[in-house]
Amino acid sequence: MNPEKTVSEAIQYRRSVRVFDKDIDIDAEKVKNCLKNAVLAPTSSNLQLWEFYHITDETMLKQMTEACLGQNAAKTAKQLVVVVTRKDKWRQRAKANIQFYEQLFDKPKEEYSRREKFAINYYKKLIPTIYPDFLGIYGWLKYAVFNVIGLFRPVYRQVRLSDLRIVAHKSAGLAAQNFMISMAAIGYDTCPMEGSDTLRVKKLLKLPRGAEINMVIGCGVRSENGIYGPRFRVPFDATYTKI
Repeated sequence: MNPEKTVSEAIQYRRSVRVFDKDIDIDAEKVKNCLKNAVLAPTSSNLQLWEFYHITDETMLKQMTEACLGQNAAKTAKQLVVVVTRKDKWRQRAKANIQFYEQLFDKPKEEYSRREKFAINYYKKLIPTIYPDFLGIYGWLKYAVFNVIGLFRPVYRQVRLSDLRIVAHKSAGLAAQNFMISMAAIGYDTCPMEGSDTLRVKKLLKLPRGAEINMVIGCGVRSENGIYGPRFRVPFDATYTKI
């Protein structure tokens, strides 16, 4: 068995594999362990507004392949992982953070330090101010208020419904990358797919209206023709600015 790759080796090894070897199975438990690494990714306000659906059932894999528009990365995948954002769960996740800190501090509230009070109030007051919305209207009102405040001092401005959706998807993307690098480290391959009928995927997974599909990730071991050519990146200097 090949030794696990270093982080840099795993990053270099990872490619978006379009065709997986049909004769090589992958261990579902190892994939699950890579998903445990996914949830260690940084996440906005530690709200962890994500879920991961690990699909190994043959019937579901076929249905998911159709929902993924029949592309080879889904058709030949041995397993699939669906990364889902759950902005609608902000209340539950904020409450979980509060409970964590209260257990961590383990003392009467009147004995909290200033920093400890801030941590608790962040989830009791600030998050309930930013995350609620009603048809996008409340978000625009918050946006207007925060931008008026921003005339006088720096202020957080990403308070509209669309902004918070982006925040949730960014966090989910970071988790997905953790997962794919972890898979590469053990010699497994992945392909993140945006091309899917997300409504069909949601129906297959029986997800509520507030859930959104971030990406579907095909999993397996690359075939000889699994990578469609050498890696292309624009020159590093075109994307890098030192200030």
